[in-house]
Amino acid sequence: QNFVPAQHFRLLTASNMFGATIALGRASVLAFLTSPASRHLASHKQILTATTTRAFRTTTALSAKNYLLRYDYIPEVLEKRGPHREEHLNLAKQLIAEGTCLSGGPTGEPGVEVPTGALFIFTEEEVAKKFVESDPYVKNGIVTGHSIEEWNVVVQKE
Repeated sequence: QNFVPAQHFRLLTASNMFGATIALGRASVLAFLTSPASRHLASHKQILTATTTRAFRTTTALSAKNYLLRYDYIPEVLEKRGPHREEHLNLAKQLIAEGTCLSGGPTGEPGVEVPTGALFIFTEEEVAKKFVESDPYVKNGIVTGHSIEEWNVVVQKE
């Protein structure tokens, strides 16, 4: 009987008869290796593979990335945005139609009518940067500052 000492693995995986991969933690593997089922698998020459991968992705290796573009607005944004608003919205709508901008809109304190900034969600960092370069709100001084951050979506409604 083959035995893999617990200190040599973090996670064991095996394929069941339906082809699904099963991820087993250390305690589960130890329980499995001492059970009659482990002898059944060995008799059918199915192989348990020791691996150092994890059953989850860490937040340091951002794989499901989006990019948050945050704007800071001038206090008199409502009075000054008028001549530039249509072009600003059309630029965002174009990127939404292309699928590279997911959403966007003004932000501010709850209950306050004047927005203090805006938030946009992009699928690509370069598109967020180009949006800033092309945005008439930025060109005409309505945006006083901006930042682009990576955002790893861990949970969301499907």
